[in-house]
Amino acid sequence: MAKEITSRSDDYSQWYIDLVKKADLAENSDVRGCMVIKPYGYSIWEKMQQALDKMFKETGHVNAYFPLFVPKSMFEAEEKNAEGFAKECAIVTHYRLKTDPNNKGKLIVDPDAKLEEELVVRPTSEAIIWSSYKKWIQSYRDLPILINQWANVVRWEMRTRLFLRTAEFLWQEGHTAHSTADEAVKETVQMLNVYAEFAETFMALPVIKGIKSEGERFPGAIDTYCIEAMMQDGKALQAGTSHFLGQNFAKAFDVKFATKEGTLEHVWGTSWGVSTRLMGALIMAHSDDEGLVLPPKLAPIHVVIVPIFRNEAELATISEKIEPVMAALRKAGYSIKFDTRDTHKPGFKFAEYELKGVPVRIAIGPRDLESGTVEVARRDTKEKKIYQLAAIVEEIPALLDSIQENIYQKALKFKHDATSVVDSYAEFKTILDGKGGFILAHWDGTPETEEAIKNETKATIRCIPLDAKEEAGTCIYSGKPSIRRVVFARAY
Repeated sequence: MAKEITSRSDDYSQWYIDLVKKADLAENSDVRGCMVIKPYGYSIWEKMQQALDKMFKETGHVNAYFPLFVPKSMFEAEEKNAEGFAKECAIVTHYRLKTDPNNKGKLIVDPDAKLEEELVVRPTSEAIIWSSYKKWIQSYRDLPILINQWANVVRWEMRTRLFLRTAEFLWQEGHTAHSTADEAVKETVQMLNVYAEFAETFMALPVIKGIKSEGERFPGAIDTYCIEAMMQDGKALQAGTSHFLGQNFAKAFDVKFATKEGTLEHVWGTSWGVSTRLMGALIMAHSDDEGLVLPPKLAPIHVVIVPIFRNEAELATISEKIEPVMAALRKAGYSIKFDTRDTHKPGFKFAEYELKGVPVRIAIGPRDLESGTVEVARRDTKEKKIYQLAAIVEEIPALLDSIQENIYQKALKFKHDATSVVDSYAEFKTILDGKGGFILAHWDGTPETEEAIKNETKATIRCIPLDAKEEAGTCIYSGKPSIRRVVFARAY
């Protein structure tokens, strides 16, 4: 099978694009900046959705759906949020087309169908949701409200890349309302921890939990918490954010509640979200020059069985022996594919499933039936081993657990090796241009210094780690006093 995947070491960016397309995950749409998520790619996203949705509901959240369109005046209500997204907004101005009188085969905008108020195609849903909360909340008895939405959003990006940055993308966005600041902050941190647990447990992706600097904060938030992951090219990727909104949106939309004491107070809010960008993270964190490497917990196919046969009689014999095995594994909750195609040779199939990142491949032919064995290959290490057919149902669960853990440990070691501690700006730039990765360095806490470093090096403060210890030092750029190290990196 000719995969034609560019080597990671030759061109990481092209390697990523090749992998997305050759593994049949997604392709560019005819709509500029948008993508078509193909069935195999969408099945991975569905696995992510299912796991996250379960975690959200276990923490008391419920799903709802809000409109795609936001009246412009409503969108403008929270000024910082509106200004932060203004350059990325798509606007609906008319509600009808008509036939061009000068060209009957063409449609033009009907000038008589201009909307009374322009509509913003949601880049995020705080405005439309808080306008609903105003109707829903009157008393402390109505709080908290814990809502999540699975939706699409539009942010008119100029430079796009499949999954990582597209004009339209899929995501979930949680929006909660609380009676106290303390409760809202606890919610914000709780959801950050949910994201971190999902990334590490399901994606096998170790992350740093932290809080954003003011310059990197979500528009309209008091504080933004995040998880940051490290990709194999030494660049960071923001894998999830959780925002403490304070009372900003409640004040913008005049959302008040009657307290137990009978006073009126503004509600406290949060919002949090992850998107199909996680697909990009999954690909870049684990895959190799042969294709995807998928953690079993997110793999659409856990085990592929490739029969080796010359005729229908041999296939029938193999099928008879393997059917009980497949039935038992499926009953245990595993996704099994039995590839009986006679249009492709076994070697082609091996390469195809390696490219698609299927964690375990089993090959079985007439000789294997005679000996009562099968050949089992694991995708992560490419190790092949002979197993007794009779024991395969018991062996597969442990093997998949081993693969999941091995992928995580490999990524954890990479993250550790890609993290540097520096004390000078010269060393900072040397490591940034060479090794890359996370760089722990002192910063004086000023937006001026943060902006200067960003302009000179294209490195940003990814986060102030939640577990960062106070440590007296001097800023690598200004030489001013600093109380702790922060995480710098170039990022996607």
